[in-house]
Amino acid sequence: MDSTSGNSQATIGGQSGAANAAQDRAITNAPLNYLGAMTEKPYSYNYPPPPGAVRTNRVVAQQTVPIHDARAIPGGASLDREGFALIHDHSAVTDFYDDAQVKAVYYPECERILKEVTGAARVLMFDHIVRYAPRSRRGEAGVKEPAKGVHNDYTLDSGPQRLRDLLPDEAAALMKNRFAIINVWRPIRGPVEESPLAICDARSIEISDFVASALLYPNRRGETFAVTYSPRHRWYYVPAMRPDEAILLKCYDSAEDGRARFTAHTGFDDPAGPPDAAPRESIETRALVFFAPEAAA
Repeated sequence: MDSTSGNSQATIGGQSGAANAAQDRAITNAPLNYLGAMTEKPYSYNYPPPPGAVRTNRVVAQQTVPIHDARAIPGGASLDREGFALIHDHSAVTDFYDDAQVKAVYYPECERILKEVTGAARVLMFDHIVRYAPRSRRGEAGVKEPAKGVHNDYTLDSGPQRLRDLLPDEAAALMKNRFAIINVWRPIRGPVEESPLAICDARSIEISDFVASALLYPNRRGETFAVTYSPRHRWYYVPAMRPDEAILLKCYDSAEDGRARFTAHTGFDDPAGPPDAAPRESIETRALVFFAPEAAA
């Protein structure tokens, strides 16, 4: 089974599932923040940096690109082809700002979705981020602003390392078979008209477009991919995305058989959006997704 497979609960989105209000906005042109030319390795602190240090040394190169309507992809996007999929699925969560409720209710929902869509043998939810600029600017713990720099959450090195960090006793055995890291990205309120999520078709991006970037934590060092611009890149977004929709986003895949392995993405400022649009509220969860040996080919 792959991400084009249907199921009884989480359904794959395509043209047939498009909201009528979104049909008039099939494409927009918007500036995205790529990585500019650098001679040193990019880094960013994920906490207030030490005295005298800057939060990031990344050089930003803004590039205006066309962004297409993901709802219009015939048959819907596929995790293994484009690197992402749009699904329709209602959540029972009543408060996404309640950390305990998210872990008790939403994590199992995401696990179910990922198993249904990918056919995985095992799914381990391990992280989530809520994004809402007003609460983040008030200093609310656990809430961040939308990320507006083109990136992928993991690299060739940090994907396997995350597995080792989370499951040290099982990692060696689990890495003998295919595994992936997949995000579930969902609006908390909708429609999303401010800082929507743009996703680059994985077939349009080369591994040479990715640049490993250090992500510094108080107690560990992570690594993400920043992205340099190429005119080959083909971007998509979901106009007027609703809370009963979610994007599955592949951030790492150990398979080297031609399927999508990384999917660049970013929040962006949509020039076609209404000037009084409500700030985006969204949640993204991250999961380790393990496949049975027979699915590793």
